[in-house]
Amino acid sequence: MKNADIKKLSVEELESQIRAERESLQRTRFAHAISQIENPIKIRATRRLIARLMTELRAKTAQTK
Repeated sequence: MKNADIKKLSVEELESQIRAERESLQRTRFAHAISQIENPIKIRATRRLIARLMTELRAKTAQTK
């Protein structure tokens, strides 16, 4: 997901996307612990996506206050 796409999301959409990505990260970590996953860089990419989503969520909530 690109930053331009993230900026277009509403607060509710950001929260739901963060929840979904955290679940995905947890499933990927479990799969990696059991056996090597094909692309371990996916864990890092998911973590960074969550961070970008959370940053945008904080920026939007700060604007509304």
